[in-house]
Amino acid sequence: MDELGLKAGVIVKGIDGFYYVESGEGTVYECRARGIFRKNHVTPLAGDKVEISVMPDNTGTICSILPRKNYFDRPPVANIDRLAMVVSVTDPKPNILVLDTIIALAESRNIEPALIFSKVDLKDASLLYEEYKHAGFECFCVSSSTGEGVSDIKPFLSGKVTAFAGNTGTGKSSLLNAVFKGLDLPTGETSKKLGRGRHTTRQVELLRTGGGGYAADTPGFSSIDISNYGDINKDNLQYFFREFRPYLGRCMFTSCSHTCEKGCGILQAVENGEISKSRHDSYNAIYRKIKEMRKWKKE
Repeated sequence: MDELGLKAGVIVKGIDGFYYVESGEGTVYECRARGIFRKNHVTPLAGDKVEISVMPDNTGTICSILPRKNYFDRPPVANIDRLAMVVSVTDPKPNILVLDTIIALAESRNIEPALIFSKVDLKDASLLYEEYKHAGFECFCVSSSTGEGVSDIKPFLSGKVTAFAGNTGTGKSSLLNAVFKGLDLPTGETSKKLGRGRHTTRQVELLRTGGGGYAADTPGFSSIDISNYGDINKDNLQYFFREFRPYLGRCMFTSCSHTCEKGCGILQAVENGEISKSRHDSYNAIYRKIKEMRKWKKE
Protein backbone atom coordinates (compact mmCIF):
# COMPACT_ATOMS: atom_id res chain seq x y z
CA MET A 1 0.00 0.00 0.00
CA ASP A 2 1.16 3.52 -0.80
CA GLU A 3 1.59 6.08 1.96
CA LEU A 4 -0.91 8.93 2.05
CA GLY A 5 1.68 11.40 3.35
CA LEU A 6 2.58 12.94 6.69
CA LYS A 7 0.10 14.02 9.34
CA ALA A 8 0.55 15.77 12.67
CA GLY A 9 -1.11 14.38 15.76
CA VAL A 10 -0.97 13.58 19.46
CA ILE A 11 -0.33 10.16 21.00
CA VAL A 12 -3.43 9.41 23.07
CA LYS A 13 -2.45 5.88 24.15
CA GLY A 14 0.33 3.33 23.84
CA ILE A 15 -0.07 -0.44 24.33
CA ASP A 16 2.52 -3.17 23.70
CA GLY A 17 4.47 -1.20 21.12
CA PHE A 18 1.39 0.21 19.35
CA TYR A 19 0.69 3.94 19.61
CA TYR A 20 -2.69 5.48 18.92
CA VAL A 21 -2.29 8.91 17.38
CA GLU A 22 -5.19 11.36 17.09
CA SER A 23 -4.87 13.78 14.18
CA GLY A 24 -6.18 17.31 14.07
CA GLU A 25 -9.40 16.22 12.36
CA GLY A 26 -10.08 13.66 15.08
CA THR A 27 -9.09 10.44 13.29
CA VAL A 28 -7.13 7.95 15.41
CA TYR A 29 -4.36 5.99 13.68
CA GLU A 30 -2.74 2.81 15.01
CA CYS A 31 1.00 3.36 14.64
CA ARG A 32 4.35 1.74 15.22
CA ALA A 33 7.42 3.79 16.06
CA ARG A 34 10.45 3.77 13.79
CA GLY A 35 13.40 1.74 14.99
CA ILE A 36 15.55 4.85 15.33
CA PHE A 37 13.67 5.73 18.53
CA ARG A 38 14.65 2.46 20.20
CA LYS A 39 18.21 2.88 18.96
CA ASN A 40 18.33 6.34 20.56
CA HIS A 41 16.63 5.10 23.76
CA VAL A 42 13.61 7.33 23.17
CA THR A 43 10.19 6.00 24.19
CA PRO A 44 7.13 7.72 22.72
CA LEU A 45 4.77 8.87 25.48
CA ALA A 46 1.09 9.70 25.68
CA GLY A 47 0.85 13.43 25.07
CA ASP A 48 3.75 13.51 22.61
CA LYS A 49 3.14 15.66 19.54
CA VAL A 50 4.28 13.60 16.56
CA GLU A 51 4.44 13.39 12.80
CA ILE A 52 3.21 10.13 11.28
CA SER A 53 3.21 8.59 7.83
CA VAL A 54 -0.29 7.26 7.13
CA MET A 55 -1.45 4.23 5.14
CA PRO A 56 -4.91 3.83 3.51
CA ASP A 57 -5.99 1.33 6.19
CA ASN A 58 -5.57 4.01 8.92
CA THR A 59 -2.34 2.52 10.24
CA GLY A 60 0.85 4.49 10.31
CA THR A 61 4.41 4.97 11.48
CA ILE A 62 5.67 7.58 13.92
CA CYS A 63 8.38 9.42 12.01
CA SER A 64 9.29 12.16 14.48
CA ILE A 65 8.53 13.35 17.99
CA LEU A 66 8.36 17.12 18.33
CA PRO A 67 10.27 18.73 21.22
CA ARG A 68 8.56 18.19 24.58
CA LYS A 69 7.83 21.12 26.86
CA ASN A 70 7.87 18.69 29.82
CA TYR A 71 7.45 15.04 30.62
CA PHE A 72 7.21 12.55 33.46
CA ASP A 73 8.75 9.09 33.61
CA ARG A 74 6.24 8.12 36.28
CA PRO A 75 3.45 8.58 35.30
CA PRO A 76 4.74 8.33 31.68
CA VAL A 77 3.16 11.35 29.99
CA ALA A 78 4.41 14.41 28.07
CA ASN A 79 3.39 17.99 27.30
CA ILE A 80 0.96 18.47 30.16
CA ASP A 81 -0.31 21.81 31.44
CA ARG A 82 -1.57 20.67 34.84
CA LEU A 83 -1.07 17.77 37.18
CA ALA A 84 -4.22 16.97 39.14
CA MET A 85 -3.30 14.95 42.22
CA VAL A 86 -6.25 12.83 43.34
CA VAL A 87 -5.89 12.31 47.08
CA SER A 88 -8.30 10.04 48.94
CA VAL A 89 -8.96 11.25 52.46
CA THR A 90 -9.39 7.63 53.55
CA ASP A 91 -9.10 4.07 52.17
CA PRO A 92 -6.24 4.43 51.36
CA LYS A 93 -4.99 7.11 53.74
CA PRO A 94 -3.18 10.01 52.06
CA ASN A 95 0.60 9.80 51.83
CA ILE A 96 1.51 13.45 52.35
CA LEU A 97 5.23 13.03 51.62
CA VAL A 98 4.52 11.41 48.23
CA LEU A 99 1.97 14.13 47.50
CA ASP A 100 4.37 16.96 48.32
CA THR A 101 7.19 15.30 46.38
CA ILE A 102 5.06 15.11 43.25
CA ILE A 103 3.94 18.71 43.72
CA ALA A 104 7.59 19.84 43.95
CA LEU A 105 8.41 17.84 40.84
CA ALA A 106 5.53 19.46 38.95
CA GLU A 107 6.62 22.92 40.11
CA SER A 108 10.17 22.22 38.93
CA ARG A 109 8.84 21.54 35.41
CA ASN A 110 6.49 24.53 35.23
CA ILE A 111 3.42 22.31 35.49
CA GLU A 112 0.57 23.74 37.54
CA PRO A 113 -0.41 21.35 40.36
CA ALA A 114 -4.01 21.03 41.52
CA LEU A 115 -5.44 18.83 44.28
CA ILE A 116 -8.65 16.83 44.17
CA PHE A 117 -9.59 15.35 47.54
CA SER A 118 -11.73 12.28 46.91
CA LYS A 119 -14.06 10.10 48.99
CA VAL A 120 -15.26 13.08 51.02
CA ASP A 121 -18.49 11.18 51.67
CA LEU A 122 -16.45 8.88 53.94
CA LYS A 123 -14.32 11.45 55.77
CA ASP A 124 -14.13 15.23 56.06
CA ALA A 125 -11.40 16.81 53.92
CA SER A 126 -11.67 20.39 55.17
CA LEU A 127 -8.31 20.43 57.00
CA LEU A 128 -6.37 19.19 53.96
CA TYR A 129 -8.36 21.46 51.67
CA GLU A 130 -7.61 24.56 53.75
CA GLU A 131 -3.94 23.65 54.17
CA TYR A 132 -3.26 23.34 50.44
CA LYS A 133 -5.57 26.20 49.48
CA HIS A 134 -3.61 28.41 51.88
CA ALA A 135 -0.39 27.24 50.21
CA GLY A 136 -1.69 28.60 46.89
CA PHE A 137 -3.09 25.56 45.07
CA GLU A 138 -6.41 25.08 43.31
CA CYS A 139 -8.32 22.47 45.34
CA PHE A 140 -11.52 20.46 44.96
CA CYS A 141 -13.47 18.13 47.24
CA VAL A 142 -15.35 15.34 45.45
CA SER A 143 -17.21 12.09 45.94
CA SER A 144 -17.72 9.85 42.92
CA SER A 145 -20.29 7.89 44.95
CA THR A 146 -22.59 10.80 45.84
CA GLY A 147 -21.63 13.17 43.02
CA GLU A 148 -20.52 15.90 45.43
CA GLY A 149 -18.17 18.36 43.71
CA VAL A 150 -18.05 16.37 40.44
CA SER A 151 -19.69 19.16 38.40
CA ASP A 152 -16.77 21.47 39.28
CA ILE A 153 -14.22 19.22 37.56
CA LYS A 154 -15.38 19.37 33.93
CA PRO A 155 -14.96 23.17 33.54
CA PHE A 156 -11.56 22.84 35.22
CA LEU A 157 -10.45 20.43 32.47
CA SER A 158 -11.53 22.51 29.47
CA GLY A 159 -8.81 23.66 27.09
CA LYS A 160 -5.87 22.18 29.01
CA VAL A 161 -3.97 18.90 29.06
CA THR A 162 -4.41 17.64 32.61
CA ALA A 163 -2.78 14.48 33.92
CA PHE A 164 -4.59 12.76 36.76
CA ALA A 165 -2.20 11.07 39.17
CA GLY A 166 -2.11 9.68 42.68
CA ASN A 167 -1.70 6.54 44.74
CA THR A 168 -3.52 3.43 43.60
CA GLY A 169 -7.05 3.25 44.94
CA THR A 170 -7.60 7.00 45.28
CA GLY A 171 -10.40 6.98 42.74
CA LYS A 172 -8.90 8.60 39.62
CA SER A 173 -10.78 6.37 37.18
CA SER A 174 -13.98 6.49 39.24
CA LEU A 175 -13.84 10.28 39.16
CA LEU A 176 -13.35 10.40 35.39
CA ASN A 177 -16.25 7.96 34.97
CA ALA A 178 -18.41 10.27 37.08
CA VAL A 179 -17.35 13.37 35.11
CA PHE A 180 -17.74 11.78 31.67
CA LYS A 181 -20.83 9.60 31.59
CA GLY A 182 -20.44 6.43 29.53
CA LEU A 183 -16.64 6.40 29.77
CA ASP A 184 -16.60 3.13 31.77
CA LEU A 185 -12.93 3.05 32.77
CA PRO A 186 -12.11 -0.02 34.92
CA THR A 187 -11.99 0.64 38.67
CA GLY A 188 -10.98 -1.41 41.70
CA GLU A 189 -11.44 -1.50 45.44
CA THR A 190 -8.73 -0.95 47.99
CA SER A 191 -7.03 -4.09 49.26
CA LYS A 192 -7.90 -4.43 52.96
CA LYS A 193 -4.80 -6.56 53.60
CA LEU A 194 -2.31 -4.18 51.97
CA GLY A 195 -4.14 -0.93 52.74
CA ARG A 196 -3.67 0.36 49.21
CA GLY A 197 -5.48 0.18 45.91
CA ARG A 198 -5.25 -2.48 43.25
CA HIS A 199 -3.90 -1.24 39.91
CA THR A 200 -6.73 -0.92 37.41
CA THR A 201 -5.22 1.64 35.00
CA ARG A 202 -2.41 -0.13 33.12
CA GLN A 203 -1.30 2.66 30.80
CA VAL A 204 -1.71 6.38 30.35
CA GLU A 205 -4.63 7.32 28.11
CA LEU A 206 -5.61 10.81 26.95
CA LEU A 207 -9.35 11.46 26.93
CA ARG A 208 -10.94 14.44 25.14
CA THR A 209 -12.51 16.88 27.61
CA GLY A 210 -13.82 19.62 25.34
CA GLY A 211 -12.42 23.00 24.44
CA GLY A 212 -9.33 21.35 22.96
CA GLY A 213 -8.39 19.79 26.29
CA TYR A 214 -7.40 16.29 27.31
CA ALA A 215 -7.47 14.41 30.61
CA ALA A 216 -4.82 11.75 31.12
CA ASP A 217 -5.79 8.81 33.31
CA THR A 218 -2.52 7.41 34.66
CA PRO A 219 -1.43 4.23 36.46
CA GLY A 220 -1.36 4.75 40.21
CA PHE A 221 1.81 4.63 42.24
CA SER A 222 2.52 4.09 45.91
CA SER A 223 5.99 5.63 46.10
CA ILE A 224 8.37 7.74 44.06
CA ASP A 225 12.14 7.71 43.76
CA ILE A 226 13.29 11.32 43.56
CA SER A 227 16.71 10.18 42.30
CA ASN A 228 15.01 9.81 38.90
CA TYR A 229 14.38 13.57 38.83
CA GLY A 230 17.75 15.24 38.59
CA ASP A 231 16.33 18.73 38.05
CA ILE A 232 15.58 18.99 41.79
CA ASN A 233 18.53 19.45 44.12
CA LYS A 234 18.97 20.63 47.71
CA ASP A 235 19.73 24.20 46.59
CA ASN A 236 16.71 24.76 44.35
CA LEU A 237 14.16 22.68 46.31
CA GLN A 238 13.13 25.79 48.27
CA TYR A 239 11.71 27.38 45.09
CA PHE A 240 9.37 24.44 44.49
CA PHE A 241 7.45 25.01 47.72
CA ARG A 242 5.53 28.05 46.52
CA GLU A 243 4.42 29.22 49.96
CA PHE A 244 8.11 29.66 50.90
CA ARG A 245 8.66 32.34 48.25
CA PRO A 246 7.49 35.42 50.19
CA TYR A 247 9.90 34.52 53.01
CA LEU A 248 13.02 33.74 50.98
CA GLY A 249 15.64 36.40 51.58
CA ARG A 250 14.51 36.98 55.17
CA CYS A 251 17.04 34.53 56.63
CA MET A 252 20.06 35.58 58.69
CA PHE A 253 22.38 33.46 56.52
CA THR A 254 22.39 33.48 52.70
CA SER A 255 23.25 29.76 52.68
CA CYS A 256 20.28 28.90 54.91
CA SER A 257 18.80 25.47 54.13
CA HIS A 258 15.55 26.30 55.98
CA THR A 259 15.83 23.12 58.01
CA CYS A 260 17.25 24.10 61.41
CA GLU A 261 19.24 27.35 61.18
CA LYS A 262 18.98 30.24 63.60
CA GLY A 263 17.30 33.30 62.13
CA CYS A 264 15.56 31.38 59.32
CA GLY A 265 12.61 33.27 57.83
CA ILE A 266 10.91 30.02 56.74
CA LEU A 267 11.15 28.45 60.21
CA GLN A 268 9.75 31.66 61.71
CA ALA A 269 6.82 31.52 59.28
CA VAL A 270 6.16 27.90 60.29
CA GLU A 271 6.23 28.89 63.96
CA ASN A 272 3.80 31.76 63.23
CA GLY A 273 1.40 29.40 61.44
CA GLU A 274 1.94 31.13 58.08
CA ILE A 275 3.44 27.99 56.52
CA SER A 276 2.01 24.53 57.23
CA LYS A 277 4.18 22.40 59.53
CA SER A 278 3.21 19.33 57.51
CA ARG A 279 4.45 20.92 54.29
CA HIS A 280 7.69 21.99 55.97
CA ASP A 281 8.13 18.44 57.32
CA SER A 282 7.88 17.18 53.74
CA TYR A 283 10.45 19.76 52.63
CA ASN A 284 12.83 18.54 55.34
CA ALA A 285 12.34 14.88 54.37
CA ILE A 286 12.95 15.58 50.66
CA TYR A 287 15.96 17.77 51.48
CA ARG A 288 17.53 15.00 53.60
CA LYS A 289 16.90 12.40 50.91
CA ILE A 290 18.54 14.53 48.22
CA LYS A 291 21.48 15.35 50.48
CA GLU A 292 22.03 11.68 51.35
CA MET A 293 21.73 10.72 47.69
CA ARG A 294 24.38 13.26 46.63
CA LYS A 295 26.69 12.09 49.44
CA TRP A 296 26.24 8.46 48.37
CA LYS A 297 27.04 9.33 44.74
CA LYS A 298 30.27 11.09 45.79
CA GLU A 299 31.37 8.03 47.72
